[in-house]
Amino acid sequence: MEFGIFVNGFIPGPAAHDRASEHLALRREMDIAIKADKHHWKYVWFGEHHSLTEYSHMSAPEVVMGYVAARTERIHLGTGINSLSPRKEHPVRYAERAAMLDHITEGRFEWGTGRGAGSHEVASFNIMDTDSTKAEWDEVSREIVRMWEQFDYSFQGEHFTVPTPHNILPKPYGHSHPPIWMACGNPGSFAKAGSLGIGAIAFNFEPIYNLKGRIEAYKEAAENPVEILGDYQNNNVMMTNAVVCLNDRRRAREIALSAGNAYIVTLVNLYHDTMPKSVDGITWPDPPIDLGSLGGEELLDELIKGGYLLCGTPEEVCEQVEAYQQVGCDQLVFGLAAGMSFEEHLEMVELFGDQVIPEFDHNPEHSTAAYRRDAGGPKYPALNNPVDPDLKHTVLPLSAILPLAD
Repeated sequence: MEFGIFVNGFIPGPAAHDRASEHLALRREMDIAIKADKHHWKYVWFGEHHSLTEYSHMSAPEVVMGYVAARTERIHLGTGINSLSPRKEHPVRYAERAAMLDHITEGRFEWGTGRGAGSHEVASFNIMDTDSTKAEWDEVSREIVRMWEQFDYSFQGEHFTVPTPHNILPKPYGHSHPPIWMACGNPGSFAKAGSLGIGAIAFNFEPIYNLKGRIEAYKEAAENPVEILGDYQNNNVMMTNAVVCLNDRRRAREIALSAGNAYIVTLVNLYHDTMPKSVDGITWPDPPIDLGSLGGEELLDELIKGGYLLCGTPEEVCEQVEAYQQVGCDQLVFGLAAGMSFEEHLEMVELFGDQVIPEFDHNPEHSTAAYRRDAGGPKYPALNNPVDPDLKHTVLPLSAILPLAD
């Protein structure tokens, strides 16, 4: 099993309305991603959200990834997720940015895709019906691969067009393209991702063993894909949860029990109206549940047992991670616990990375890198139209990297 960190531009409280604090919070998340690169973490996923005050100020993750890429060597950087509605942005821009990030990272970019997180967010782009984004994803996701592989791309679709042949540039880094992922919620979407040969990005809002059926639906479909969306299969299920891992067990449990740690859930309930609310159903600005007053240590133990979060010392957390292995999770990714200070986040990244990850991840190569390395070749022909045989270069400047053909 592989491991990653999820950063989202979470800026709770008055800081969300203070530009200096907003700047500091965004820089801190970049620092966490950079530190993770040095402590065995294989992935860092960057949320993309729009107009979701406090919950996420990460509206342009590709910009942040360019900075982090220059400061890291090994860790893969992924969009979690890039929503694909053509009403938000023309699909050519998605293909261009993904390919450019693939070059900037030299093959460390992961293209996570989806429909969008909720009605408030997509309304930023004058999208008033979330149901229509499903058909848009179906059309756009397939066409991006063609844009990456063809030199004279054109398309007449239901949701967007490129009416005349264009060479969408740059092409991705190396001989293939970035791994493709899709955000999944219900069992049907897991099976859909598996049938398309792409990775599943999932978020855990229920007991861990409830996820077993969803993962099995994915893996069953992945055994005999109906269609490989790209030119290789990315057979991966990624699950996101929360972890509080510190040497000080008492402090770790104190953080998990604090009302502030559940604050982010009230924002999820506020904004994400395309998914079920949490069990408590508390929505901002109502204050989050104070677990300490409801059952304290015993309740926390039940939540840990159910897989709602991981909490404790590295030794305890190792035991808790085993449940994710048992249900078939390929990659386990953690959001930054809201009840922890920045210094404690840095401690957790190092501690979990050095003492927990090596117990479960014994392969130095990223699974997605291995899938990509073994890709058989482009899915689509390079050209849709004949090329004039007399159309040739005659003169090149000295800066040309390759000479004229003989």
